[in-house]
Amino acid sequence: MFDKILIANRGEIACRIIKTARRMGIKTVAVYSEADRDALHVEMADEAVPIGPAPAAESYLVIDKIIDACLKTGAQAVHPGYGFLSEREAFAKALAAAGIVFIGPNPHAIAAMGDKIESKKAASAAGVSTVPGYLGVIETPAHAVKIADDIGYPVMIKASAGGGGKGMRIAYSSDEVAEGFARATSEAANSFGDDRVFVEKFITDPRHIEIQVLGDKHGNVIYLGERECSIQRRNQKVIEEAPSPLLDEATRRIMGEQAVALAKAVGYDSAGTVEFVAGQDRSFFFLEMNTRLQVEHPVTEMITGIDLVEEMIRVAAGEKLRLTQADVKLNGWAVESRIYAEDPVRGFLPSTGRLVTYRPPQEGETGGVSVRNDTGVFEGGEISIYYDPMIAKLVTHAPTRSEAIAAQAEALDAFAIEGIRHNIPFLSAIMQNSRWREGALSTGFIAEEFADGFKTIQPEGDVAIRMIAVAAAIDHLQNERKRAISGQMRTPAALAFERDRVVMLAREPHPVRVDDADEGIAVVIDDTILPVVSRWVPGQPVWTGRVGDHSIAVQVRPLPNGFLLSHAGAVSEARVYTRREAELASLMPEKQVADTGKVLLCPMPGLVKAILVKVGQEVKVGEPLCMVEAMKMENVLRAERDGTIAKINAKEGDSLAVDAVIMEFS
Repeated sequence: MFDKILIANRGEIACRIIKTARRMGIKTVAVYSEADRDALHVEMADEAVPIGPAPAAESYLVIDKIIDACLKTGAQAVHPGYGFLSEREAFAKALAAAGIVFIGPNPHAIAAMGDKIESKKAASAAGVSTVPGYLGVIETPAHAVKIADDIGYPVMIKASAGGGGKGMRIAYSSDEVAEGFARATSEAANSFGDDRVFVEKFITDPRHIEIQVLGDKHGNVIYLGERECSIQRRNQKVIEEAPSPLLDEATRRIMGEQAVALAKAVGYDSAGTVEFVAGQDRSFFFLEMNTRLQVEHPVTEMITGIDLVEEMIRVAAGEKLRLTQADVKLNGWAVESRIYAEDPVRGFLPSTGRLVTYRPPQEGETGGVSVRNDTGVFEGGEISIYYDPMIAKLVTHAPTRSEAIAAQAEALDAFAIEGIRHNIPFLSAIMQNSRWREGALSTGFIAEEFADGFKTIQPEGDVAIRMIAVAAAIDHLQNERKRAISGQMRTPAALAFERDRVVMLAREPHPVRVDDADEGIAVVIDDTILPVVSRWVPGQPVWTGRVGDHSIAVQVRPLPNGFLLSHAGAVSEARVYTRREAELASLMPEKQVADTGKVLLCPMPGLVKAILVKVGQEVKVGEPLCMVEAMKMENVLRAERDGTIAKINAKEGDSLAVDAVIMEFS
């Protein structure tokens, strides 16, 4: 077994690998760019080596720098995590030439299956059914359009060396193919150093199901069940689960056996994932193979009890698999949410800045329900523009799917993040979605369920009642503290009056009364008495306790005369007044929102890649105006109305803050 390994990655996956290595008694070496000098993975590792400037192309993607770090520290092996160099045949070969073990598959397997084009050729040669497409290299937009016309729309343009949704576009027309080809090749070059793309038929109403395989260097390969990854946005997975609510045991076995056969055909000898596109009738087609650890591997670990990182390390060290196929048992259900630094109400645009508050829910097992949080950040740390916007992966495991979803919803409510925008409200909304809860999924789920984009959900029904009760309980606790100050009057009349309040939830008044109870307090709302019990104290970002018969968590941010509350996907201001204050507040005029219709604002911090118009040019709705790159994704900003360009305030190469004025219209 190795004494020391280097992790050629960053963020949550580097931290996750370090945890397993530490448990195995293996020392770890972290590498870091200038932007990651104070990162969590650097602090966690036994040693850390700087490898260059912030851009990945100058640090994490430079093979020679990784090998040099190994030689300096005496690391015997390298775990690549996912992304970056994890699927580079050249990296595995360079390590071998330097006498360093690659904790991943052999170079032949990477070449055969890691490249999306070559993997489809290998699958076709092995008789595996694949999605119709063109597997050759595409040189020009015109060539891409011709291929798409022949295949039939819609088509998917995908980076050959891609992953994580980078370098991927769906096109429904020849115009979209031409633009998608340009964006996909550019993103592929920036993210993977390889601009090759291919085109294949996009299956309508599909589900994305993948099989986890594990092989050793002695010819043994097994499969560890499946994961459903159909909840995607812009081809980027958002929520994953294991097992899939679609599959039955017979289909699971067929898919697993097919994945194993494919892996054996190329001599696969590590953890890997065979991905399938599946129809609602359980038909399926080989899509691609990822020759690395997947982002969503924790859900497989939770239902199998197998540490995939440990198995990868043991296989790389030459050990035989410790399991046979008969040993693999699936236990319960696991759900994973990817928590990103992005603003869901502004089209999921990236958000950067400092994590003023970062308080994840408590990890561990209680009553048969487990909570796990894989992260690479910490409170006070910074979310950079240079890398993937992932903050954490929140995983819950329970005996059944419905229990795992309920646990995930509660854990999301208990996850407090401030300082940057994040997608927790969106994830919470999905947990409450009836279609999601029923398991009626497809890769078009988000586009269909949120066709007009995501808007902040206003509290209704039981959710609103609980939020009103929590607001009243918090206000009552704070008033009790104030009355305890020396010299404050505590006459019976004053105390009786203070128990009557009006909670303004989403600007709607709700008269309440707060009474004492044997345990906690009782909040009376519309003649309904709700016992409220909590140990919350002012200053804590999450209120946890019981309202009626429900144990809940509510995120709390102080506001003048109230709070900003978030619970079960709903977000709302809750201002608490006396009856007289409520009467006066109703007379106050509402603040008018400024008209920004004559300017183009930068929707996220980013780099201006291109200005696509000129001063004096007339533009129509939907016409591209400029392109801004943030977190390795290129975003084309388009005109929202007809107009004429009056002034351009930015130029190519400028780094802009959110809401910076890019151009003005007349």
